[in-house]
Amino acid sequence: MDTMSAQQRSILMSKIRAKDTKPELFVRELLHAAGYRYLLHGRIAHGTLERLHRQSPDIRLPGNKLPGSPDIVFAARKQAVFIQGCFWHLHSCAAGIHAPATNARFWAAKRDRTDERDGQNAEELKALGFSSLVLWECELTDPEAVLQRLALFLGPTSVSRQERSG
Repeated sequence: MDTMSAQQRSILMSKIRAKDTKPELFVRELLHAAGYRYLLHGRIAHGTLERLHRQSPDIRLPGNKLPGSPDIVFAARKQAVFIQGCFWHLHSCAAGIHAPATNARFWAAKRDRTDERDGQNAEELKALGFSSLVLWECELTDPEAVLQRLALFLGPTSVSRQERSG
């Protein structure tokens, strides 16, 4: 069995991105092509932020972002989408249940903390009146199925101004 040196592992780990990943870009492209408009990385408009602070003063929003910094945010709909890596977020698929043999305690603790934080972020989003959807990296192989799941969660694309006033 090949093992990596600490330096090789460090180089490999430094290449893992936290945002603008290929799965995230894939989902954003699908949503945009379908006519959905959104914000990125948990960002919300200042007016929305103020309303959320008034509604839920106990929930802190560090960096003026939603809890967990959802990958895609639909602030007006109060909906958020997370695109999760199976390994890091303990998905039940093969990649998610794979446990590294090297430094096993470290990885188990790190992944458990991530899982706990995910649960806490979901609760805080719910307290702010947001619903959230998790898309797993392993589920992104069929664009039509992904878009159908997103459309079921989000509902129709935005309503035109004429329909709102009519």
